[in-house]
Formats: sequence, C-alpha cells, structure tokens
Amino acid sequence: MKAPDARKGMPPVTLSRSEFIDRYHRRFVDPVFRQLEEEIDAITAAAWDAYSNSRKSPLTRKAGPGFSDPNYDISVDWLAASRAIQDAQRRHDSTDEASRILIINGSPRSEHTCPGEMSKTWRLIKLAEPVFLKEGFEVDILDLSRLNSEFGRHIHPCKSCVSTSIALCHWPCSCYPNHSLDQIDDWMNEIYPLWVAAHGIFIVTPVHWYQAPTVVKAMIDRLVCADGGNPDPSSTHGKTVTEAKQLELQGWPYPKHLSGRHFGLVVHGDSVGAETLRRSLADWLTDMSLISAGRSGERDGYIGYMEPYAVSHDQLDQDTEFQQDALNVAHALANAVRLSQQGRFENPGKGLREPNPK
Repeated sequence: MKAPDARKGMPPVTLSRSEFIDRYHRRFVDPVFRQLEEEIDAITAAAWDAYSNSRKSPLTRKAGPGFSDPNYDISVDWLAASRAIQDAQRRHDSTDEASRILIINGSPRSEHTCPGEMSKTWRLIKLAEPVFLKEGFEVDILDLSRLNSEFGRHIHPCKSCVSTSIALCHWPCSCYPNHSLDQIDDWMNEIYPLWVAAHGIFIVTPVHWYQAPTVVKAMIDRLVCADGGNPDPSSTHGKTVTEAKQLELQGWPYPKHLSGRHFGLVVHGDSVGAETLRRSLADWLTDMSLISAGRSGERDGYIGYMEPYAVSHDQLDQDTEFQQDALNVAHALANAVRLSQQGRFENPGKGLREPNPK
C-alpha cells in the first residue's frame, strides 16, 4: 500500500534575520548586559546561523548495531535519553533492587514564585510519602511546580507527531532538544526514566477548570510516545514523514512501554470538577495499560468547599477525612504493587490479544 502524501498548506513561520535578531536580543534587556554588546552580537550571529540552517541536532554519531539503519546519523541527545530509559527498565525488572514508587505533585503552586505559599497538594504528598517508605519502597518525587519556579526547567509542548504516523512518534521523544529553535532544557528526558523505573505511580493534583493543571497536561501529552511509540528513529530516518507512514501501514505493534505498572490517584478541588478529572486521569493511565490500585486507590473530593481561597490551608488542617483518603490511596497502591509481585494481583486482561491495539 502506497503511503499517503504529507498534507501541506499552513502559513510559513520562518523569521527574517532582523526579526530573529530582535527576538534573540530580548534575552539581554537587563542593563547588566550592556557592557557585553559585542559578545552578544557575536553569539546572536552564531544563533542565526544555527536557526537559518535548521541545525536541530548539531551533535550526532552513527546509530550503530541494534538500529534499523546503523549508518543513520542519530542525535547524541536522543541516545543519552534512550540509554537512561533502558537503565531504568533494568532497575524496574531487577529483583535485587527495592521496588520504586513515583510520587507526582501536579500543582503549579509554590512558595518560591508568585503565589508565595506551598500547595495543599504538596502537603498531601508529604503526608503520604512515609507510607511507602515504611513499606520498604524507594520513592522518587516529581515536583511539577518546578516548571514555574526553577531556572531553565521546561516541558515543551507535544508536536502531535503521532497524528501523522505512530512510527514518527519516537520513544523517547526525539522532537527535543531542538537547538536551532532554542527549544532546550526539556525536562521529559529526566521524567521518562522516573516513570519507567517505577512499579507504582502516585499522582496528587488539584483540578483547574474541570481539567488537569497545565503542568500535568504538558507531561501527559509528552507521554504519548510511551503508548505505542517507535524506539528506533533510524527506522524513519528521523522525521521523514513518508517513511513513517509506510512503516505504520505495514502493520504497527503499538508497544506499551509502561504496561503493568500500578497507579493511585488523589484529586482535590474547591468547588467543581474533581470527579471529572479523576476519571479522566484514570482513563488515560488505563489506556496506557497501567493498572488501577482499585476503588480505594482513586479518590476525589473538595477541601474547603466554596470557602475563601485565603483559608484553604486551614481547611485542610481541619479536614482529617480527606487526609485519611490520601493515606488510604497510598496504602492501596503499596498493597497493589506488593500483591502483584507476589503473583496475587493479576491483571484480568493479561495474555489477551487486542484486535486493534491503538
């Protein structure tokens, strides 16, 4: 079957040299840079050269053995990210290491930036963390609020390669870093191994307008490559659309790179949307073939329902029932992981073949 042509027709986005220089110089508006104008001009000229010649991945080497095309010039950034994932998978599979729980703080709120105060989500995470430590788990905490408060911390947006072809969506994501567009410092190359190494995922998040906070949604979108993504960029020679379409049409296996891990969810709000988001997150994780820790492993509710925002921490202090709910989810997730490792918590769908794995 002939691969469909790539559809084109959107307006151009290429900047002129003067537009590029104007944007690049905005990084140096602080008066402290005025004494470095000559150096900045030289750096800007080099950046323009990288941009105008589209040097997305300036550092490459031959892919080598194990790739479809060993002679393909593959990004060293991507190779490092792939090795980190492989190492994480070995830790996950090892019987000589303690099992791991990944705790995710889904709130963007932090005392280290504009809100000036920690989040209730963080408090719930620190409340639950000792449950896992007491059970002997190694714990990693992924604090997504750092996207707002830490220098150079980014999760760049998903470019939706999968909608062109699943074979074009590489595992791990090869869209970033893009050095020519200054799309660097992408956190996902550190986040992917955390998910891979974990036996259980514990997500605590507030609800924002019936939906996941921006920091959570950014991570969710960039995890699409874990759901069927292509672990061999040389098979499509990078982002060669026609090759990717042809490869998919030959029959794609949709490998579930995070399959079998367990999850627990705590979603809290102040007026609306907590149940909606909890269901949405559970559906997303289940679609990636993760396994719920059960009814006790998923909780949603309201802290200080319809009360002033200014007293929300006081409301959490008083809401011992919601605190217990969070602890129950942690216990349920810990139990699910332990039972699974003992062969006493089986996935009912294990071994079944899906006729359409997409």
